[in-house]
Amino acid sequence: MSTIPKKYLQKLRSDLHAYALVRRDVIKMSDDALHHAKRAIFALHRENTSEAKGKLQETEALLAELRQRCKKDPRIADEGAYRAAQEEYVEAAVFFRFVTTGKIGEVKIPTEGDIYLAGLCDVPGELYRLAIRAATKKDMTLVKHCADTAAEIIGELIEFNLTSYLRTKFDQAKQAAHKLEDIVYETSIRNM
Repeated sequence: MSTIPKKYLQKLRSDLHAYALVRRDVIKMSDDALHHAKRAIFALHRENTSEAKGKLQETEALLAELRQRCKKDPRIADEGAYRAAQEEYVEAAVFFRFVTTGKIGEVKIPTEGDIYLAGLCDVPGELYRLAIRAATKKDMTLVKHCADTAAEIIGELIEFNLTSYLRTKFDQAKQAAHKLEDIVYETSIRNM
């Protein structure tokens, strides 16, 4: 007589094998979504908002499908690739809104709060790159707006008690905001 619950272990093995197949799909779709979001950001830096909009729409479609899959299997929500894709999407969507409207806001695809915050922490880095390009074109209004927006983001994020991964992201956001302050300072000195 066996003391091992073979039927139960067979059920677990079967479940894990089935999820491994789902997981591969999730990782592939998440990687595609992340890639499209990165391409959207790159397009924005090249001043191609129509391409960026298209890439964001592709990202949103993939994330919407993944969100539906999460309803069937909640384990998907914890997959690192899926979370990374959502974070990159937040960064791209927030940056897109800033470039096209001058403001920052919520995103179309709902995400968990920590994912939104992580994506928001990356925005000052994009604002820094945008400000560098603006400074080379002597567009001081945009440089100042980037710096002010980054400072506003930091001002809001500082109200959170961020720890671990989010604390690291916040520290990176502060560094980007500081670099933006340096650009404003340097360009104001040169324009005296």
